[in-house]
Amino acid sequence: MDVLSDLLHRAHAADALVRQLIQRPPWSMTFADVPPLTLVATLGGHAFVRLGAEPPVRLAAGDIALVSTTGYTIADDPATAPQVVIRGGRKYPITAEVSPRAPRTYGDGAPGATTMLRGAYELHGVAAERLLAMLPPLAVVPAGPRTRAALDLLAVEVARDEPGQDAVLARLLDLVLVLALRAWCAESPPPWFRALDDAEVGEALRLLHAEPAGRWTVAGLAARVGLSRAAFAARFARLVGEPPLAYLTGWRMTLAADLLRDTEDTVAAVAKAVGYDDPFAFSVAFKRVRGASPSDWRRGRKDLSS
Repeated sequence: MDVLSDLLHRAHAADALVRQLIQRPPWSMTFADVPPLTLVATLGGHAFVRLGAEPPVRLAAGDIALVSTTGYTIADDPATAPQVVIRGGRKYPITAEVSPRAPRTYGDGAPGATTMLRGAYELHGVAAERLLAMLPPLAVVPAGPRTRAALDLLAVEVARDEPGQDAVLARLLDLVLVLALRAWCAESPPPWFRALDDAEVGEALRLLHAEPAGRWTVAGLAARVGLSRAAFAARFARLVGEPPLAYLTGWRMTLAADLLRDTEDTVAAVAKAVGYDDPFAFSVAFKRVRGASPSDWRRGRKDLSS
């Protein structure tokens, strides 16, 4: 499994919400409290996205904005004052029309209106934190043929109300998100994404993610990808930004942190699941990476979620 697929799989986006917004100028909406990741796409017309006091960013038709922050405003023009504030999942109109026109579709639909899709993701866990860490608070993906095709299909389905519709929308939103993340990483790649283009280091990353509990050594990885130990270690560190076993330890501790949060498995069982036969050695490594013992981490995560 490649790194991006593994991150997306383990981030476990839950309760994805999709809405279509059709707004005639002047219009402006402020989202006061938002989930960890929001996808906003302009299907027709244009929009401006602004985070707090940051300069507004224009979205043309087909552009996708990935927002990983709390609070933002979408408007037809930066000068338009907010007309709707959305807080706690409720809409508080100021002047704008927000009545539903069709399933999951809001706005007035008059000529000249801007049509947008908004998908909101609830992401949980340390794997999700690693995914979000590779994005700035606002990442704009310019329109492209593949993302546009996926958006058009999502736009067709969002206003339907048929059996299985929520499942269809969740999977289509996932498709748009994956394509947008892939396009963003191609233009502003994190180190591991660039490393995937290297035949040997990319293969090593796939091996580590396919079998994180494996008994990996630098020499063993080097042999699997056909390089000498020294050449492999140097190339991996240069492309990924850290040595192979440091990367592996970080990923194992990410998996362990989420297992401790999401399961009732014993510390020994979690240690085994991420490649440690000795629970004590695992606890030492976990505390070094996460800053707390496995038991304290589990207790703290449960306190936060209660």
